[in-house]
Order: sequence, then structure tokens, then C-alpha cells
Amino acid sequence: MDTLTLQQAAAFLKIHPVTLQEKARAGEIPGAKIGKCWVFLEIDLIEHIRSQYRRRALQGAHERNITCHSSNAKTRPAGGSKSSSTDERYNAVLGLTTKSKPRNSTTG
Repeated sequence: MDTLTLQQAAAFLKIHPVTLQEKARAGEIPGAKIGKCWVFLEIDLIEHIRSQYRRRALQGAHERNITCHSSNAKTRPAGGSKSSSTDERYNAVLGLTTKSKPRNSTTG
């Protein structure tokens, strides 16, 4: 059974030693403070890593469908293009209706 110091365990988990110390104090990662030193069992750290894989695998199995709200827009998107025909194509794709703007034809 291999024991690791705080620095060795942090390197093993690829986290900062202070972060490991905080997580061990909170009981998130198994470890023991013997005197002034923290001690970790390699097998406990391996089990901790395995538990994280299982949790993430379960999270991936329950993916949520996320609706893109921009495609449900009822108003014209902000910004614009230089060409009104480009605007009309974007609006047609997004399902937006456009109001015809009268063009000013002033001569002067």
C-alpha cells in the first residue's frame, strides 16, 4: 500500500497542493492529517478518480435538449447587412416577416 505526501498526491491528481489540502479538509478527497503532514493512500486517490469518471459518465447519459432561442426570435436581429436582399434571405431562413420601408427619393 503506497502512501503519498501532499505534494506527491497533488502531482498525481494534477491539482495544486493547496487545492488538494482544502478538498481533503472538506472530505471531498480521502486523506489524513498526521501531525502537521497530510498523507494520502494511492488506492484511495485512484478510487476518487474512478468515482469522478462514473459521475461524469452518468451526466453524459442524460443530455438535455437545448433550444436555440435565436431561431425562435419574433423580432429582427440586431445589426444588419448592406444589402436588403441579404436581409430578406436571413429573415426568410429565420421565419421573420419584414416590413417594406419606403425609400426616400429626394433630389436636390
